[in-house]
Amino acid sequence: GCGKTTLLNMVGLIVSPTFGDLLIQGLNTKSFSNNKLSALRSKFFGYIVQDFALIEDYTALENAEIPLLYGPERLGRNERRKRVHEALSRVDLDSKMHEEVRNLSGGQRQRVAIARALVSDPQVILADEPTGSLDSQTGHEVFRLLMELVQEGRTLLLVTHNLDLAQHCERRVNMVDGCIV
Repeated sequence: GCGKTTLLNMVGLIVSPTFGDLLIQGLNTKSFSNNKLSALRSKFFGYIVQDFALIEDYTALENAEIPLLYGPERLGRNERRKRVHEALSRVDLDSKMHEEVRNLSGGQRQRVAIARALVSDPQVILADEPTGSLDSQTGHEVFRLLMELVQEGRTLLLVTHNLDLAQHCERRVNMVDGCIV
């Protein structure tokens, strides 16, 4: 590809740039330990990917809870479940909370992935082709939900090949051969 996923992974502190600096709230992340990077990832970013990256044997609740189990903020079970329930309700999946994700439709799976990205209340949502494997109607519903998050003040960095969706974004950046043009 042209580097869109790599760019998201750099912004999300998953990979380091080969040159230059990456600043998060004015802090240069170049010398940060893996633990510090992980803590920043958990605090600032929610990640949504095209293939959902869900654990098939887990329920929607268990999948959405994962960031809260490994993040820097140690929450009790009741507080974790409360946040997960709120996130799943937000994406209209509270009725499917106890379903294994293998039994959910593609659109429902993507909404579980969005709920997982929201449980830690991130400032930035990184979305890598979040509608790419969905039918057009479900894709538009997912996109509408992402736009609601922007209206609430979150930042959305969206990678898509869907020009119809891209035209509804406030700002668009094109990439060609790894370069922003």
